[in-house]
Amino acid sequence: MQNLPQNKKIILFDGVCNLCDSAVQFIIKHDKKDVFRFVSLQSDTGKEISNYLGISSEKLSSIILYQPGYAYYHKSQAVFEIAKELGGLFSIIPIFSFLPTSLTDSLYDYVAKNRYKWYGKKEACMIPTPSLKSKFL
Repeated sequence: MQNLPQNKKIILFDGVCNLCDSAVQFIIKHDKKDVFRFVSLQSDTGKEISNYLGISSEKLSSIILYQPGYAYYHKSQAVFEIAKELGGLFSIIPIFSFLPTSLTDSLYDYVAKNRYKWYGKKEACMIPTPSLKSKFL
């Protein structure tokens, strides 16, 4: 935990999910301020962060945004926080945060429950290219 970058927001994601992989690639492309670092939930570092935060195994099916020394968000709240940082048209997405979390998380859960069926699953986590390696923990 001591080796985590304190000035970066860390996105924990399902490393075998094709939808999640696409989302990570999308965020990397639009992260113009170099705010985010990424770690799969299945990795040793992902497990260490999850354990440190006391995140239950039921939350491990969702995206988690961790701001070291500050807070963590999961499900729809993580999506809203990530969108804020991407700026541009993406900064409109958090406008939906006025909706009850139970509603936005229900929609998130519906997609999460069906993500493997709709988008498929990998046999192993993605290995970043040398140019992207610095973005992953």
